[in-house]
Amino acid sequence: MAVSLFDTLLSTPDMIAAFDDAALVQAMLDFEAALAAAQADEGLLPRAAADSIRAACSAGRFDIPALVAAGRRSGTLAVPLVKELTRLVAAGDSDASTLVHWGSTSQDVQDSAMVLVTRRALRLLDDGLAALCGRLLRLGEDHLATPVLARTLLQPAQVTGFGFKVAGWLAPLVRGRARLRDAAAAALQLQLGGAVGTLAVMGERGPAVVARMAQALDLKAPAATWHTQRDEWVRLGLEVALLTGSLGKIAADLALMAQGEVGELAEPSGGGRGGSSAMPHKRNPVSSMIALAAATRTPQHAAALLAGMGQQHERGLGNWQAELAEWPTLFLSAHGALSALDEAFAGLTVDTARMRANIDALHGLVAAEALSIWVAGAIGRPAAHAAVEAMTQAAVAQGRHLRDVAQDAVASDPALGTLDAAQLDALFDPVAATAPAQRLARRRLAELRADLAALPSFENA
Repeated sequence: MAVSLFDTLLSTPDMIAAFDDAALVQAMLDFEAALAAAQADEGLLPRAAADSIRAACSAGRFDIPALVAAGRRSGTLAVPLVKELTRLVAAGDSDASTLVHWGSTSQDVQDSAMVLVTRRALRLLDDGLAALCGRLLRLGEDHLATPVLARTLLQPAQVTGFGFKVAGWLAPLVRGRARLRDAAAAALQLQLGGAVGTLAVMGERGPAVVARMAQALDLKAPAATWHTQRDEWVRLGLEVALLTGSLGKIAADLALMAQGEVGELAEPSGGGRGGSSAMPHKRNPVSSMIALAAATRTPQHAAALLAGMGQQHERGLGNWQAELAEWPTLFLSAHGALSALDEAFAGLTVDTARMRANIDALHGLVAAEALSIWVAGAIGRPAAHAAVEAMTQAAVAQGRHLRDVAQDAVASDPALGTLDAAQLDALFDPVAATAPAQRLARRRLAELRADLAALPSFENA
């Protein structure tokens, strides 16, 4: 698979290698070797022929650029690959060469090969998720009592705990990791049906060949051929897209909190990371940039998978081929975003003093709801809402802290005389304001830690 310069910038070498041309060709050859061995086990071809075919199934013996060029003319890489494999087998065993790819079809080998390389790609995603989830767990637990502004509609709203915010980032990743495993369990299955999905050439031995091949390739044996029934396969791709969207949300928050005017978080810097070609002072959030770019381009690729599901009759024309082309890009984007954010959180700077300063700069306005509830104890909720709204307007107009305005109101308004003015300071304490978030985050992080610990290794999932 040819990868553009900009795809390379937004992905990782490991994921690019998982889907490169050599990996796909070798996976196709692994299918052909397993097919011949399974057919020999079932007495459909001589063992010697299967051995000759298997001996030729090494990608290093093939001119891969020539295969790709020939594939453009035939409409599939499988046709020139089988032709060249047949030639290589014939050089040592002419009888065996007549049995290469026997009873199979182009889509069988290409679908199964994509399943095999996708399994490797999913291991990379799972490993990356394990690392990033671990970092976020520790970050959230370390900052349960750290006050930070919660923002709604991009405006300051109330004080929350930074640990609570981190738990919100983490939860979709934990769910996504589990869902990816569920989707993989259904989708990582052998494709073998022959020309129209009936295994006609292999007769009654066909199902047994399927079972033997699936075992040899460590894939699920399908209940039936899925040449044009792509639901389980597409669901897996959509889970990868959802994961990338969740990573994009984290990147968006991280980038906003790293803005110079906010300054609450900062990605690691140094060694040319995040620099500007024109402005030496810049500390650009490049990890967030990569993850946001990946999340921005992913919906189009996911939509293409869905658009291709209306495959005609027993074998599709054009839509299956479009799906093959779109599929790797989903994984390239997901792993690029995942690796970028893992690097960011590995060296993240959390400026708790700046978080507190940003709260203090609002002169108590973010405690207005707590103040309203306190005032409602004396005059009821509707009147309290109106009273506190007037206090906030006065605080803004006079450039005063809302606590001071409230103190004056309590002292001068007989209706508020039942309130204990000594309680006002507690209403405006940012650390005390994190108490509800702390309770929820402590419980949620413990649940997420347990969920992660309960996941088996990917190989056993």
